[in-house]
Amino acid sequence: MQTPFRQVDVFSSEPLLGNPVAVVHDADGLSDATMAAFARWTNLSETTFLLSPTHPEADYRLRIFTPGGELPFAGHPTLGSAHAWLEAGGTSRGENIVQECGVGLVSLRRDAGGSLAFAAPPLHRSGPVADPDVDRILRALRITRPDVVAAQWIDNGPGWVAVLLRDADAVLGLTPDFAAFDDLKIGVVGSYPEGGDCAVEVRGFAPDAGVPEDPVTGSLNAGLAQWLTKDGVLPPSYTSSQGTVLGRRGRVRIDTDASGQIWVGGESVTTVLGTCTVGD
Repeated sequence: MQTPFRQVDVFSSEPLLGNPVAVVHDADGLSDATMAAFARWTNLSETTFLLSPTHPEADYRLRIFTPGGELPFAGHPTLGSAHAWLEAGGTSRGENIVQECGVGLVSLRRDAGGSLAFAAPPLHRSGPVADPDVDRILRALRITRPDVVAAQWIDNGPGWVAVLLRDADAVLGLTPDFAAFDDLKIGVVGSYPEGGDCAVEVRGFAPDAGVPEDPVTGSLNAGLAQWLTKDGVLPPSYTSSQGTVLGRRGRVRIDTDASGQIWVGGESVTTVLGTCTVGD
């Protein structure tokens, strides 16, 4: 079948400097196997499929695939797919856009200037990391225990475990051993000196999902914000940088509203527009 297709660069206002997501519109007729095969073919960190909602409160339903399989939630595909849905003429039922996906309903708001932000979903797993898992993380990142300031599980769907290093330079200097990751999906964060444009540098590694290093990661930044703002390491609102090592300039805006809800947002821009021919 032939269907509309967009490729959207997320967390950047400039094409080619964020994280691309492939978005297939009108995907109700596609099988699971075809979606998975198309995601392997695009070979992007995520490919998404827009479908009719099944929940009465949802504006659309989204399925999210990496080259290695389906995810219940991911951040940059959520923002990029909402951008594509709106650009194609989608109209939300209420003030916010409501996305139906594997973790349930995710709310998105339009920020000043037209950018989008999603409400960080609850964590499925949180809390300290057991010593055997810390040892696995150290081997994968090629670092030692004194390099780690703190570690936490921050799993909101993809399975993230997070490590806080002493500063942004330590994050940028990592040379991971991807063969040692096994099933780990590791997020790493370190602070920049105060007064700069960005509060932290972030890197996300998920080789088991076919994504050795993700350019800019919404779900990871959401989990990091839930952990580090709660613990007072970071302020309620800040901007993070991600993708520097990969030649990107991703910017993720974190904002905590009066109710305590964390919103994760950034700019998106369509870089490819057309149709695609998919099986079935």
